[in-house]
This record gives sequence, structure tokens and C-alpha cells, in this order.
Amino acid sequence: MIHPDSKQFLGLNRSQSIQRFVVTAEQMSHIEGRVFAAGMPVAALMEKVAGLITAWVRSRFSVSQFPRVGVLVGPGHNGGDALVVARELHVSGYEVKLYQPFSQLKDLTASHAQYIASLGISVQDQIEALASCDLVIDGLFGFGLTRSLEGAIAAAVDQVNQWSQPVVSIDLPSGLHTDTGAVLGTAIQATHTLCLGLWKRAFLQEQALAYMGESHLIDFGLPLADITAVLGETPKLQRITPAMAIESLPLSRPATTHKYKQGHLLLVCGSRQYMGAAVLAGLSARASGVGMLSIAVPESMRLLLIAQLPDALVMGCSEDDTGAMAQLPEDLEMEKYNAIACGCGVTPAASPVVQQVLARDRPVVLDADGLNILANLATLPTLKARTAPTILTPHWGEFKRLFPELAEASDDRITAAQQAAQQSGAVVLLKGARTTIASPNGTAWLNPESTPALARGGTGDVLTGLMGGLLAQGVLRGTAIEQVVFSAAWWHAQAGIMAATERSELGVDASTLIHYLIPALQPYC
Repeated sequence: MIHPDSKQFLGLNRSQSIQRFVVTAEQMSHIEGRVFAAGMPVAALMEKVAGLITAWVRSRFSVSQFPRVGVLVGPGHNGGDALVVARELHVSGYEVKLYQPFSQLKDLTASHAQYIASLGISVQDQIEALASCDLVIDGLFGFGLTRSLEGAIAAAVDQVNQWSQPVVSIDLPSGLHTDTGAVLGTAIQATHTLCLGLWKRAFLQEQALAYMGESHLIDFGLPLADITAVLGETPKLQRITPAMAIESLPLSRPATTHKYKQGHLLLVCGSRQYMGAAVLAGLSARASGVGMLSIAVPESMRLLLIAQLPDALVMGCSEDDTGAMAQLPEDLEMEKYNAIACGCGVTPAASPVVQQVLARDRPVVLDADGLNILANLATLPTLKARTAPTILTPHWGEFKRLFPELAEASDDRITAAQQAAQQSGAVVLLKGARTTIASPNGTAWLNPESTPALARGGTGDVLTGLMGGLLAQGVLRGTAIEQVVFSAAWWHAQAGIMAATERSELGVDASTLIHYLIPALQPYC
């Protein structure tokens, strides 16, 4: 477990601290409630927030290029924010039109609406009146929406989604559930979303990504003391930041170190059918900086692995008629390894090998067919009895096979991963566009960045090898298992992002990804 030091959370580096926090709608309400109870006027905070939004809009969408702005105004304080933004853009020279379909407004929002009318800003109750605008600002609904959009409002949202101009949503695209990211009937498809104050869970949920566009946090100065009073000093949900990720990476070494002090990883991988998986996992493990790398493969693959990884210790294992590994060597001394990564390319026929690995007291990363074998054996509950940590790295299909009841019952991937970790006693890394890493104690870390370039066969093998190498080093350094896992996930994603930026999303195969692992860390070295 990570225990962030209090200085980092309580004031020395506010920007990094704020970026870590992820809140539910209820938690956000409680935090704001503390601020208002302490004496902050709601009207003053609305002016401050809207001022920051206006500054952001003006910096991205100049009046010369986007002179006509349409603003969607809701009945609550999200609508109030939108009205203040509309007012400020108006006085800055923009031609502003409002779509204001609600007759009943909250008191503060109604006051802003009254003043807007006195300025002569056009107020419409038909969405079509905004079709000619160059930019649309969505202020219909913010966090806390639970009811589906229906009728004229839903029709208006669908109409906006058919337009081609950029759309900036305030706090959340209207129509998204704050916690699950689910679409409540319909939702605005924003090109930019300005999340206010703290990151909401929806921003880390895959089903919301198609509606968010580019996400930006507008930090309006919520006191850290109020945030930690609600979330705790060590929040149960954290967004991974670069500072968090690189903290456990082996970016520097003592001058007197040697290979036996930098970890020894055993990779158990490959089959005649999936030879490449073993090569990819081995090359990425080597890139992790691990001191010693041993690789167990079927005997028929041994020479191939030696040719690809001459610096690894490659051992050939007995294999069955299909070319799958039948068993590990009887004289294999498991206790000399600091960690084991198992499963890449082994095929379901390697069930005895996976059972051998899990029976030993070494930290294990289990991936690919290792997970499918675990599901077929129905031995998931036995993981709690292991004396060493287990890390499971499923994508959603593998997760459904391992935890069918959890997958069926939840439309919230974060919650599903947390429940799976608690049920199995393993650290669960649920892969996806927004990867979740969950600890058995209920804490979860969310990787906020990735790229669809990683949707290629073999990239999971790269992650397994990288994570295994980091785990072997982390065990010797005393690094928390969860921290190793989320650092590996972040590093892997950053390499993908860099590769996609330089080569395009179509140009990032798994072999190419490995070449970007080291360059991705150079800005932090």
C-alpha cells in the first residue's frame, strides 16, 4: 500500500495532489458543503469558477476565429456557471446566444438570467437558433445527474450532437452519470470537458470516453484540508500522476550495485503456437532494467529465445504433442527468483505448469492463458491462501471468465475491479482504455491516459514482461506491490502514447512499442 506523506497531500505540491483525487458525486457535494459552511459565498465561488472557465475558453477559442458562441443553460448551478461565462464572453466581444429551455431556475441562476436579459443577450427556447454558432458551451447539467434525459431536452442534445462545431461541456457532458459514466438516455458529445474542482469518477470510466473529448481540470482552489477530511489522507480511489508512477521506477542505481541486487525474474511463457509472446515478454522484461532474467519455454523454443535474448538464462521444458509446456524442470529452484511472470502464449494445455507456479511462495504476475487456466480450474478462491502476492492482469473478456458474477452485476469497471481484488485476495489490473488497478483492501488506482494504438496483439505480453521485471526489482527495494503494478501500467501507456505520436496509431505494433519503453522515461530521468 501507498501512504502518501502528509506534506505532499497538504500543501507542498498542490497541483500534483489535486490531480490524484477522484470523487463521487456524493463526495463532491460533501466537500463543497464544507466550503460553504465555512463561509464561502456560493455566488463568489460561482464567479470564480466561471472566470476560470471564461479564461480557458478565450485562450482556446479566440473571438476572431469563433465570434459566435451558443450557450446551453440548465436550471441549477451548472446553468449559473454557464450564464456567468456567457456574460463575460459577451463583454469580451463575442456574439452570444442562449438556449434556456427551463422556466424554473435555482435562485442564484435566476438572478444571473435576469441580468443577462438586461444586457440584451439573445435568449432562445429552441435549440435550432444556435445552429449557426461557431462554438457551443454546454451548461445544462453538471455532476449529480441521475435521471435520464427525455423529451425536448433529449431532442436538443441529439440535435447538438449532429452539428460539427466544437462543444465545451462544463464539469461533465450533460447526460452522463457522474460515478459510472453511463449515458442517461442521451448525452452531449463534447470535444472538450472542463472538470471543475476535482476529477469525477466518470472521467476514468471507459463508457464515458466517447462523450468527454479532451478532458481538463479546472482547479478553483478547494482547500486540501476539506478534501482530505472527506476522502481521507489515503483516498480509496486515486488517479495515477507521473510523480506517483516514477516514484517506484528504478531510474537510478547505487554506484556499488550489481546484478544480484537488481532482481531476478523468471518468465514462464510460450508454446509452439505462440512463440512470439515469449520473445515480446522477454524483451520488455529486459527493458525494465531487471538484473537477472530467466525464461522457461518449451524445449523446441529454447534456441529461438537464446538468439533473441542472449543475455537471458533460457531453459527448455518438456512439452506435449501440441507444443505446449508440460511441466517445469524438477530441479528448478523457485526460491532463487524474486518474482515470476506466467501465462504469455502458454495455451490452455499448460495447466499443470500454472498450478506449479501458483503453488510456490514467489510473487506472481498471471496473464493471458494463465488467467484462462485459473478460470477453468475454478481455483480462484485458493489465491487467498498463497503466502506471496498474486497479480492478475485480465482484459474485460478474461475478467468475465474469472469473475462472471461481478461482470454481470456491474456496469462500473472500477467497482468490479475492486470487488474482484477483495474476492480473490490478488491485486487486479483490469486492462482497458482506462486501466484500473485494485488492491484487496479496496483501494484502486486509475490510469488516466492511454492510446488506442495499444489495441494490438502482443502489447499485453509487453506489459507482463515489463511488470515482471519491475516486480523483481521492487521486491528487493521493498516497494509496495500495488505501486509496482500501477507504475508498470503507466509506463506501458506512456510508451504507447509516444510511439503513436511519432508513428501514428497504426504504426505501433508490440515490437515497436518495446523500442519506446526507454525513450518514454527520458523526460523523467
